[in-house]
Amino acid sequence: MPSSLILPVQDPSIQDGPCRDALEPGHAAVQPSSSAPLCSPAYRVEPLQGWHLPLLDDRAFLPLQPLLQRSLLLAVPDRLLTALRRRQPLTSQALVALQVLPEGQQRILGLIVCRRLNRSGSSWQVEHLRLPIRSSTPASPGRREVSTALLREAIHRARSAASWFATASSLDRDRLALLREQGFQPQRTDQLWRWRPAEADAPPPWPAGLQLQRLHRGTAALLWHLEQATCPAQLRQLLDRSVEDLLDQSGNRGWMLVDASRNEAVAAVRWLSDRPDGGLRVELSVHPLWQHLLGAPCERLLHTFAGSGNTLWLTAEVGDRPRHQWLRALGAEPQQEMVLMARSVWRRQGASPARLGVARLGAVLEQFQPRRRPLPTPVGGLSLR
Repeated sequence: MPSSLILPVQDPSIQDGPCRDALEPGHAAVQPSSSAPLCSPAYRVEPLQGWHLPLLDDRAFLPLQPLLQRSLLLAVPDRLLTALRRRQPLTSQALVALQVLPEGQQRILGLIVCRRLNRSGSSWQVEHLRLPIRSSTPASPGRREVSTALLREAIHRARSAASWFATASSLDRDRLALLREQGFQPQRTDQLWRWRPAEADAPPPWPAGLQLQRLHRGTAALLWHLEQATCPAQLRQLLDRSVEDLLDQSGNRGWMLVDASRNEAVAAVRWLSDRPDGGLRVELSVHPLWQHLLGAPCERLLHTFAGSGNTLWLTAEVGDRPRHQWLRALGAEPQQEMVLMARSVWRRQGASPARLGVARLGAVLEQFQPRRRPLPTPVGGLSLR
């Protein structure tokens, strides 16, 4: 679900530097404009490498170190699987903006982490887009310029992507403006909630006719149909998600309530990711016709998933008052509002040999098509003006 797309905003101050962005898609190196006054050394955007990790010592990057290390360790196996199965890599992909100073020192100007949302690679999300917290020097390029360069290069590298997702705080006007400049449009606004399960009394029994089932390959289709029913049509098309994609995203970690008579999932909770600041990001889905389960059944469902005291992070659409009231009564703490942004990517497709062959065949068959009678020619060479 789109509620899983959370873009942490580490430093909300994004200002234009003295140099304007000069990055074009496909060009990883960024040079100052020749017509503008000399203002900063050149920097380049490149994939994350192992030797970059010691340079990511700013407080904005430290919480992401485990994620970055994991992506580097899994990069080689993913490349092998890609070569064998011809599919997109599974791990998150990170790019860094690297600047080489005249003294030979190197510094990281920014970091972007992206991940695909399906096996086909048609849908991607921006997981993190962070800049250093430390104040920049006069020789550094503008923060908006660096953010734009990272985002453009990430979109350019995912050549199979047809849609992109990103989120930003509703109070971060600079980040929202940056995303709009790159073609992202707001889709929905969600309220983020943090819930710490307390020791509960003996749980009440499940409602009659409902069974608790764990998420696995045999039950994933039930959860997929439930999320299809709760997701708006426009987002369903952009997400382009299959049953296997749902299993990949949840890591087979989830529970659901199933109506035994219809063999239909009516409520479910599944894992989305581990938050860098602690806790688990989860998604709670309730069928539109079963909203009365927002109470003891859903609370017990969350307790079943949380286990021994794990903090859960949930989202609820701003206009969904019943869910907000239920979360507040549950003891959840409201956090910031996040705006989900999405954009479509249109790429020019070259003429394939198969299409050229069809065009040639069409030209040959056109000679045998019945011809229309020509219009009479005006007498005396009259011309129409």
